[in-house]
Amino acid sequence: MTKSTRRKFLASVSLLTLAPALQALPMKKDKNVLVHHVFFWLKNPDSKEDLAKLIAGVKSLSKIETIRMIHVGVPASTEKRDVVDNSYAVSELMFFDDEVGQKTYQDHPIHQKFIVDCSPLWEKVVVYDVINV
Repeated sequence: MTKSTRRKFLASVSLLTLAPALQALPMKKDKNVLVHHVFFWLKNPDSKEDLAKLIAGVKSLSKIETIRMIHVGVPASTEKRDVVDNSYAVSELMFFDDEVGQKTYQDHPIHQKFIVDCSPLWEKVVVYDVINV
């Protein structure tokens, strides 16, 4: 399995396991819940300062009113397996009521400031947006 295919598979599987959590979130049940999962790779992966700045920047996004839930994390020290990609530095997982809420987030001044302040830190970003079925 290629690295790209494996990443897509892992992202899909990880998002599918979140279904029970979606039911517990305080969201409108008649809406199409949107999950926004972003992975960041640092230009300087050994820099603790860059990592801390990126984490702080991602956490600042929680002030955006359309985000219903946010989880910010780093790779876990779980068992090393071929299907686990822990090459990224930081992950953000966000839940929105719908695509309108996600669009509001994209255009929000806090998000735009985050991009200006933190984009010099990352080498690569991968985004998975998923809508419930």
